[in-house]
Amino acid sequence: MKPLVLACVVAALLVSPMEAQEPTDVTLVQLIANPDRFDGKLIRVIGFLRLEFEGDVLYLHREDYENAILGNGIWVSVTPAVAKQKATLNMNYVLLEGVFSSSERGHMGMWSGAINQIRRPELWAHEKRSGSTKQPPK
Repeated sequence: MKPLVLACVVAALLVSPMEAQEPTDVTLVQLIANPDRFDGKLIRVIGFLRLEFEGDVLYLHREDYENAILGNGIWVSVTPAVAKQKATLNMNYVLLEGVFSSSERGHMGMWSGAINQIRRPELWAHEKRSGSTKQPPK
C-alpha cells in the first residue's frame, strides 16, 4: 500500500463517525413540530441561547426567553466547547451542531427536546440592517 493511501486510511479510522458526518440543517420550528423525525440525528440549528442554572436552553426568539414561553425552547447539554465560550454565547443568537434527542427534555422535562454532544457552538453573526436607503451594488 502506498504511504499516502495508508495515511488516509489511518486518518479515516481516527475520526469518529459523528465527526465525519455532515449535520442536517433544521429550524427550531421543525424540531419542535416533528421531534421524532430528527431523534438521534446530527443537526445544525440557530436560535437564542440562554445559559443559566437549570435553564440551558436554545429558544426560537429572545422574546420567548423573556416571556418564559417554554415550549419554544430545547434543552442544551453544555459541553466543554460550550462552557469555554459561555460569556460570548450566552444571551445571543447562536449556531449549534449536535445530536438531537426527542425524549430528553432537560430540567423537570419542561422543554421540547434536547441537543447533546454539541461539537460546534458559534455566535451567529449577521449583518445588521441599517436605516440606510443606499441601494446594493449592481
